[in-house]
Amino acid sequence: MKTLLRVLGVGGMALCALGGAAQTAAAPAATEAPQQMAAPALPMVEKQLAAAQTKLMDWAELGRYAAENAALAAPAAGEQRVVFYGDSITDAWGRRPATGTFFPGKPYVNRGISGQTTAQMVVRFHQDVVDLHPKAVIILAGTNDVAENTGPMTPEMTLDDFRAMAEMARANGIKVVIASIPPAGEFPWRKGLGPAPKIRALNAKLEAWCRSEGIVWVDYYSALADESGAMKPGLSLDGVHPTAAGYAIMAPLAEAGIAKALGK
Repeated sequence: MKTLLRVLGVGGMALCALGGAAQTAAAPAATEAPQQMAAPALPMVEKQLAAAQTKLMDWAELGRYAAENAALAAPAAGEQRVVFYGDSITDAWGRRPATGTFFPGKPYVNRGISGQTTAQMVVRFHQDVVDLHPKAVIILAGTNDVAENTGPMTPEMTLDDFRAMAEMARANGIKVVIASIPPAGEFPWRKGLGPAPKIRALNAKLEAWCRSEGIVWVDYYSALADESGAMKPGLSLDGVHPTAAGYAIMAPLAEAGIAKALGK
């Protein structure tokens, strides 16, 4: 039951609220005032339940890029297409002025989805990476694993998801680049988890695994982190998501990793 409520998120709270509302309706009303106060809450409960149902119907958000993938032409002869695959840190890159530009003129495709954990990314990897026929994929993920967005995750669970994505890529002739999880001193949407040491430890495990597998490792973390493991001042919008200045630091590191993976 706890797992279901965590998956439902807000919708889980809505279910609890709806249950409470039903009990109130079944009990004899002492006065008219409580009934009048409870009535306005029902539309909000219904809205929350609808949002939860939508989330459960497409947990991995396969619909997000379905139309764009269908419209994307096959790579031209000699094109070095690269998919940037990840969560909101990838998703936001170049989408608005505050996050700079996304490699203008390069055959790079953004397939980030805000809020996603590596478990969700495994599910949509074939659709949003393999089927686009890139030469390489650069994967940036793990922030939301540490934030427990889809429930508690151990470092081993996150590593297993990275392994699954790397195996799918390699089986389809796609070069793999793994980027370190950027620093964070606190998650604005889930405070109190103390993410800084967890991110540092998970990055160490990811880097060791990449080296053992011969996978190119791109170290965003060292370039963005202060001594405490938080983002350096001026490099993030909220302590997690980079500003244009933060992305400007990340871009050449990504380019170097891609070049190495492609043997340039």
